[in-house]
Amino acid sequence: MKYMAEKIIFSNKNLLDCIVIPIFEQYKFSKILKKINDISNNYILNILKKNNIQGKINQNIILYHIPNFLCNKFVIIGCGIENKLNREKNKLIINNVINILKKYSIKEIYWYLTDLKINNYTLYWNIRDTIDIIENNIYSFNKFKKHKLSFSSKIKFIINNNNENIYFSAIEHGKAINLGIKKAKNIANLPPNICTPKYLSIKAEKLKKKYKNISIEIIDKKIMKKIGMNAYLSVSKGSKNEPFISIIKYNNNHKLQPIVLLGKGVTFDSGGISLKPSKNMEEMKYDMCGAAAVYGVIYAIAKLKLPLNIIAILASSENMPSSKAYRPSDVIKTMSGLTIEVTNTDAEGRLLLCDILTYIERYNPKYVIDIATLTGACVIALGNNISGLMSNNIILSKQIIKASLEADDRVWELPIDDIKYFNQLKSNIANLINSSNGIAGAITAACFLSKFTKKYKWAHIDIAGTAWYYINQRAMASGRPINMLCQFLINQIFNH
Repeated sequence: MKYMAEKIIFSNKNLLDCIVIPIFEQYKFSKILKKINDISNNYILNILKKNNIQGKINQNIILYHIPNFLCNKFVIIGCGIENKLNREKNKLIINNVINILKKYSIKEIYWYLTDLKINNYTLYWNIRDTIDIIENNIYSFNKFKKHKLSFSSKIKFIINNNNENIYFSAIEHGKAINLGIKKAKNIANLPPNICTPKYLSIKAEKLKKKYKNISIEIIDKKIMKKIGMNAYLSVSKGSKNEPFISIIKYNNNHKLQPIVLLGKGVTFDSGGISLKPSKNMEEMKYDMCGAAAVYGVIYAIAKLKLPLNIIAILASSENMPSSKAYRPSDVIKTMSGLTIEVTNTDAEGRLLLCDILTYIERYNPKYVIDIATLTGACVIALGNNISGLMSNNIILSKQIIKASLEADDRVWELPIDDIKYFNQLKSNIANLINSSNGIAGAITAACFLSKFTKKYKWAHIDIAGTAWYYINQRAMASGRPINMLCQFLINQIFNH
C-alpha cells in the first residue's frame, strides 16, 4: 500500500475512485458526510434510511453514482456513538473497511476516518494505527504459492486545518516501521530448510550494502571457540547447520552510548535430546522471531535515519538431536567463567544469550534489551496478547512500558528481585542449572540471564506468546514487538 496526505478540494471536474467516510449512530453525519449529502440533495440520507444504516459499528454500505458528486465508490462505515470510540473499536472499524475494499480493484482511497475523535488518542497515533492495522490485514506470505493474491492501493489521508506536519510525521514513521515488520515476518515465515543461521547472517550482510550508516560483524564457529563461547556452541552441536552471530551496527550519532538489541534466533528448535512433542513442532521454526524482530527494528530505524547509535545482534543457531548433541547432565563453562549444569536441552535459548550478554560488555552500552521466544511458562502466565518484561533497571522498564502502551504492543513486568527465584537455579556441581523445576519458569529464565548482565542496564522481553498468531488454525509470524521497540527508540531521541 502507498500512503500520503493531502488537502482535497471537491469539484465537478475531478473523478474520485473511492472515498471512505464515517457515520455515527442515529444518522449523525460527520462534517464531510453532511457536505456531500447536501451536494446530493439528501440522496445519501434517503438511501441510508431505506437500508436502515443508522451508524452502528460494523454497519456499512457502498454507494455508486451519487448525484452531483464525481466518485466511483462511496463507502459509508458505521462508527457507533460519536465521541465514544476507543482504540479497540477503531481497529474493528478499520479492519471492516479494508475487508470490504479488498473485493474491489481500487487505485486511490480518500480516507476520512482519521477525523474520528478517540478517547485518549492523538491524530498522530490515529494515523500510525491506521497504517499498522491495514498492513497487518493485507499481509500475506505467498513465496511458495503458485497463485499470489494481493491487495494494493494508494491511501490518501485528508488533511484538516494546519496540521500537515502531524500527518507527514505519522505517515513516515508508520510506513518505515511497517516495512520493518513486513521484512521480519517474511523471514520468520520461511521454512527452516531455507532460513538457517547462515541465511540470517547473509540477510544481515545485505543491510550493509543498503544503508551507509550500517556496518556488519559476523562471528562464526571458529571465533566462538577462540573467545570461549562454549554455552553458545553447545546448542548447535547436534545440527549440521553451523551457528552464527550477526552484529549489525547502526551509528547515526557518534556521541551516544549504543543501545544494544539482542534477538534469539533458533531457526528450528526440536528441543534437542530433551525432544519436544511432535504435535505443533512445525511452529518451532518461529523460535527465531526474536532475531527477526531485531532485524526488522534495525531496518526501520535505518530507513528513518534516526539520530541514534544502535547495535543489533542476531543470535542464530539450530537445536537438533544427534549423537553429537549436548546432553542433560553436561557441564558447560560460559564465556563469563560461570559453569552451567544442563538439566534440559530444550532450555537452549538462555545458553545462546548468556554468552552474548557477556560479549556485549565491551560496547559499554546505555541499555541492553534482549528479545526471545524463551519460555512456554510466559504463555501460561500472560497468554498470547501481552509479552513478558523483566529488567534490572526501573527507569528502563518504565520507558519500555510507556512505548508499549503508545504503540499498543503491550508488555507486562514480572519480578526478578526475589532470592527464592535464584535459589531454583542452584546446582550441586556447577554455578547454575539451565532449567529449574518449572515453577515460575519465565521468571527463573530471566533470573538466569540476569546473572550475566551485572555491568549494564538490561531488560528481557519474552515473546513466546506473542511472536506468532493463528489464521485458519495455522501459525503466522506477528512481527511483534517491532512497533514497540521502534517507539522506544524514537522516544530516546527526545530523552537525550
